[in-house]
Amino acid sequence: MDNLKKLKHEPVPLAIIGGGAAGMFAAAVAAERKIGCLVFERKVRLGAKMLMTANGRCNFTKDVPVATFLRDVGEPVASWAAAALQSCPPQSIMRGLKSLGIRLRRMPDGRMFPDSGQAATIVHAFGDLLRDQDVPLCVNCPVTGLQPVKNGFIVATAHFTVWAQNVLLATGGLSFPKTGSVGDGQDFARYLGHRIEPCRAGLTGLEIRDRAIAAQTGARFEDGEAHVLDATGQTVFSALGEVECEDWGLSGAAVYNCQRWLARHGLNGMSMRISFGGQTRTVRALIPRPLKEAIVTIGGVSREDVDPETMMSRKVPGLFFAGEVLDIDGPTGGYNLTLAFATARAAVVAVQNRLRD
Repeated sequence: MDNLKKLKHEPVPLAIIGGGAAGMFAAAVAAERKIGCLVFERKVRLGAKMLMTANGRCNFTKDVPVATFLRDVGEPVASWAAAALQSCPPQSIMRGLKSLGIRLRRMPDGRMFPDSGQAATIVHAFGDLLRDQDVPLCVNCPVTGLQPVKNGFIVATAHFTVWAQNVLLATGGLSFPKTGSVGDGQDFARYLGHRIEPCRAGLTGLEIRDRAIAAQTGARFEDGEAHVLDATGQTVFSALGEVECEDWGLSGAAVYNCQRWLARHGLNGMSMRISFGGQTRTVRALIPRPLKEAIVTIGGVSREDVDPETMMSRKVPGLFFAGEVLDIDGPTGGYNLTLAFATARAAVVAVQNRLRD
């Protein structure tokens, strides 16, 4: 009871809004560096979308050099994300997961999975770490407002408010909203004066009206190819990998990566030549599946409004961003989780430096 007489009303050093891949990783880095933090998650458990990645197997990174990783990500994202990835490369992420007792499996192309083949292995390891480090979690607790004040921010929920010195927005994009990615982070950023780049589907299938494809619904072809063609028929981008027939068209890694390239570059007059199972289809009406079904969201908080070295807002000191809430994305194959982890680490390191000043 004597301790009650000594209680002071002090801010939490870091409030993390979002308990997905970026938010969990940020909280783990904060715990390692002894930074007091509080995690807000609108769903009843952490990592809901991460549990879905790679059909529940969680392809969490790709074991390639940073230069190769950045080349695969491509511009305009690669040069902006370079500093974060150099400080938190795939090999560092792998070492970190191994330190949590997770056995890893490397595929021939470098894709990395937990050896269990279960995304829950990684999500539960993060949960155990945060529990053991006494990191408080406010789950089933959507943040309803974010207001800068003289000495930090007021983070509001439906039932209480929290005073935080620094805030990290790690709320994700707008795909798979049932996992909690509903765009609230983008709304907070917009309210605080940040530009939001239009959000659209990335890494999603293409709707193709073709009876021959529909007749093969469920068929998968591991050695598929997809090529984006310009108006003259010249190939401007290519991707290899799985092609899968759906009743509405085609999906799979080769299709996803070409669709992302098209969406990111916003080019018109393009067509796509897709080869699989000994057949080739040329598609001219490139209609992507809806954003809510996409693996990743293209668009979000403008990169120009965020310092790529620290992930701190250029407009609101003490406000940081990580992961898919930002206008950053990569191809399928572990790239997007790596971008989430690397930007989260950069943000927490910057928070620590700011707390020291």
